[in-house]
Amino acid sequence: MKHRLARSALLGVIGAMVVPAGAAAASTAPIHPGVQTFTNGGQCTSNFIFRDATSTYIGQAAHCSGTGAATSTNGCTSGSLPLGTPVTVTGASRPGTLVYNSWLTMQARNERDANTCQYNDFALVRLDPADAGNVDPSVPGYGGPTRLGTSAGRLSTVYSYGNSSLRLGVTQLSPKQGTVVEVAGGGWSRTVLTVTPGIPGDSGSAFMNASGEAIGVLSTLMLAPLPATNGVGDLARELAYMQARPAFSDIRLVPGTRPFKGNLLGAILGG
Repeated sequence: MKHRLARSALLGVIGAMVVPAGAAAASTAPIHPGVQTFTNGGQCTSNFIFRDATSTYIGQAAHCSGTGAATSTNGCTSGSLPLGTPVTVTGASRPGTLVYNSWLTMQARNERDANTCQYNDFALVRLDPADAGNVDPSVPGYGGPTRLGTSAGRLSTVYSYGNSSLRLGVTQLSPKQGTVVEVAGGGWSRTVLTVTPGIPGDSGSAFMNASGEAIGVLSTLMLAPLPATNGVGDLARELAYMQARPAFSDIRLVPGTRPFKGNLLGAILGG
């Protein structure tokens, strides 16, 4: 779901769509959920902002630093660039640093649970201290997140914001609203159908529930059970796995500074 700025037939679809005037509400700072991240040339979309007592972080998917094929999705067997890899974050004046990757952590811990291996897909990029004051934790268009959520059941409504460069800067296509169609992996993942679906470059995108709680991270583009659905990792489980390591135990989600509004049209029009 990361991509290397390749063009596809999707561009013709985007060009043919009629979009409303106006863009999703701009953030008040250059670094925010939904900005693009670039790891060794691979582009993804960031999810939420996190902090501890000393640093500010932005989330992305673990596979954004993957070294294997696009079909390499099992974090216990797939390769990744090492911790310390520089990550370019759109809006930042200096590169961030990859400091946590669930794939590398699972391999170091010799993780054996099949669902955890398949669906734990989360990474953190530590922002340079020079950029820590240039962060808005609010999700564009929607506002929020209000806090960390614990679940999203089948048929729940969800909201997301993708920022793949394949959309050629058409920001009206970035806000998404959809429905959970299946809970998979023993609770580690949700199969989600949104309009429009996540596409390559949207990997890592934030997902919120109808209350604006942060509940997931976009991981995969799926062909089943429905075409053009997405696999969304359970953020609470991914964070709990990370926080079990002492070095990351104090890292917490930062709520948005703007109220959450679950209104897709308002997000598209910049409301």
